[in-house]
Amino acid sequence: MRRERGGERGREPRVDRRAVLKGVAGAASASLSGCGALEREDDAGTTEATDDRARELAERFAPRIYFDAAEKWFPTDPRPYESERDGEAIVDGFDALDGYHERFDEDGEPPNPTVFYHVVEYDDSPLAAVQFWYYSAFDQFTTNFHWHDWEVLSVFVDTDDGEPRLYVASSHSRSVPNNEFLDPDPETTPRILSELGSHSSALSVNEVPDRFQRISTEGLLADITNTAIDGIEDLAEIPLAYGLPRDEGSRLPYVVPEYEGAPIYEHDRLPSVTRESLIDEELTVRSFDAIESVPSSLPERETGLVFGHEETAETEGSEAGGTEADEAGGTENGGDGETTDVAYELVPIAEIEHITDFTGPQLSFEFAIPEAVEDAMAGHITTTGTPWSQPRFSNPATDITAANHRQSLAGEYAAIGEAAPVHTVLARVTDAVVDEEAPTNEGISTTESSVESIALLESDPEAVPTFGGVAAVRDVAAGDHRLTVNGAGRTPHSERVSVTEDGPATTAGVDGEIPLVAREHARKLEVTDAEADVDLSRVAVEDDFGGRIYESAVEGSDAVYVHEGGAYTTEVRDSDDAVGAYRVNPDPGNETGIRIDRPETGKASLASFVADIAEETHEQVAALEDGTSDDGGSEDDGDDADGDGGDGSGRTGTTTGGGNTTSDGSSNAITGLRRALEAVAESARAAAERARAGERGNADRRLETVIERLGRVSDRLAAAEGDLPNPIARASENRLDQAGRRAEQARESDAL
Repeated sequence: MRRERGGERGREPRVDRRAVLKGVAGAASASLSGCGALEREDDAGTTEATDDRARELAERFAPRIYFDAAEKWFPTDPRPYESERDGEAIVDGFDALDGYHERFDEDGEPPNPTVFYHVVEYDDSPLAAVQFWYYSAFDQFTTNFHWHDWEVLSVFVDTDDGEPRLYVASSHSRSVPNNEFLDPDPETTPRILSELGSHSSALSVNEVPDRFQRISTEGLLADITNTAIDGIEDLAEIPLAYGLPRDEGSRLPYVVPEYEGAPIYEHDRLPSVTRESLIDEELTVRSFDAIESVPSSLPERETGLVFGHEETAETEGSEAGGTEADEAGGTENGGDGETTDVAYELVPIAEIEHITDFTGPQLSFEFAIPEAVEDAMAGHITTTGTPWSQPRFSNPATDITAANHRQSLAGEYAAIGEAAPVHTVLARVTDAVVDEEAPTNEGISTTESSVESIALLESDPEAVPTFGGVAAVRDVAAGDHRLTVNGAGRTPHSERVSVTEDGPATTAGVDGEIPLVAREHARKLEVTDAEADVDLSRVAVEDDFGGRIYESAVEGSDAVYVHEGGAYTTEVRDSDDAVGAYRVNPDPGNETGIRIDRPETGKASLASFVADIAEETHEQVAALEDGTSDDGGSEDDGDDADGDGGDGSGRTGTTTGGGNTTSDGSSNAITGLRRALEAVAESARAAAERARAGERGNADRRLETVIERLGRVSDRLAAAEGDLPNPIARASENRLDQAGRRAEQARESDAL
């Protein structure tokens, strides 16, 4: 039951804040899928607080803001760059960016440091929200860049007891989960960790003021209480919030913005802007397509200037605080032992609400999406609107992105409506790499990436960055979408995802994982049914060692980038759900793509695949008999690193010219395996011929023989396994499993 104002002060008794923190990691998955059958209730209306009340709350909760050492654009007052257009006050992007750098260069310090505040009180409720808006002249980031930038911290306060209830720090957009903290310590000044270039706001609430902590560890509180990610098993304890990737061991390559085909610093309306005015070159790439490999030397985050409210900044320096700002001669702030380098003015935002727009032309940034014929491009935002035109200005609760936080407030204050279902698309983005246990160029695996990527839904023109390798796109409408993920030095991944109306979070990729491939190792695999007799509905790709790495619904054609070091099975399905399969072995020496122009489904396609994979394995085993296998470790290799006369797999034995082992009879086992594989290939080819001739009965009989002979291959492989190099033994096992599945599908297929 939620009480109205009066009685027991309009709210339920509060639980202990540390008890809340302990329960966050195990909170229900409602944080992603909403609250099941609940639909969000409307929030109560708000009224702007009186001037005195607003000033009192703003001064009490005025945040300290920690910037990156490489930051270029600090909070400032936009009014010096104001102009008139059609009788209305505007701020032009060229004027603001050039004017800001002109003043910065003249004074040698950030010009007009300013934070604006806005305070509203919810009707018939003790709940109020104090907003701190700060303006930057420009935004340069990985996923976008734009003229002007507004960021906001909302502090929800209970005006009966004066305690803060929730911090909400804005991330990149409504598509990105904000950084939020429930029941913060009322004695601690709010802290913001500003992301380099984008100014996305992370929170800092623990004892280390200038570092972001996603989860509790080593006695430190987590800096967010967002509920954990639900839908990807190995991320089940990671809070769903953007955080601060550059402070969490990840790298973010920045891109140089262009206007009219040239870098913006070359434009004649920006005489005060130079290359040095933008993010440092060591942190940037000219475009994602311009580099062949994933950047590995991007610098980590370092703390730079610290901004604090001028009324609380003392005049004497202090060595306390533990940030790099101390060495720069900062001042101690508010008696809490932390330092401030720059004191900002706290100004009511009403003083600038006469500005009707923040303008600027479209800046270019290309984002490649793989398609069968050509790459499509997606644009990005060009500027931000005014804060007072946004819904969260009059109702800050609309900016709460964690449903567990909205539910908590809704349980205590009638002014806050119950949480609504939130549709989220999730994926873990990894890097595809060569599997060291596979034969050369015949297997891949995936590994965590240290460089963040970007994700884009076709239905939403604004891309979002990953955090810790997690792509999370919020507020996605139910229906079919195309998701594209891209990154610096990587080839893009694109697939169709279906979001249900009332289902849980939608995971993209295969089991929530999307592996990206470095450009230098990527090959484009295209499947098109333009000349085929079937209508394709789905395509999947499996690697012998990495397993299924791609699966997507398609409409006629599809394309995916694969690693040149893999050995793949491409599965196709048609509109009748009939299955076909194709063997794909990229040639590392050939950079041209791979095309499957006339895909087939049914018995013939599957039987041909079984023949192909059996012949591939047969050739590799036969090479061991001949002593020519690159992975066999025979005497001909001349590369016995262990010096034990072994085959490179850790096994020993006496060999003669052709790799025939005379001490244990392994030659017989390998020969038996080769012959069994040869028999499978022969029977599978015959089955495919009978199927294409329309002879269902004969095809099925041949397929029975194939399945029987695959059983013999399994026996022969077990007998020879001790004499095969480990990579070849593993590859043979994996291929045998693949062949068995496809042979069974062929036998059961209604389609010839």
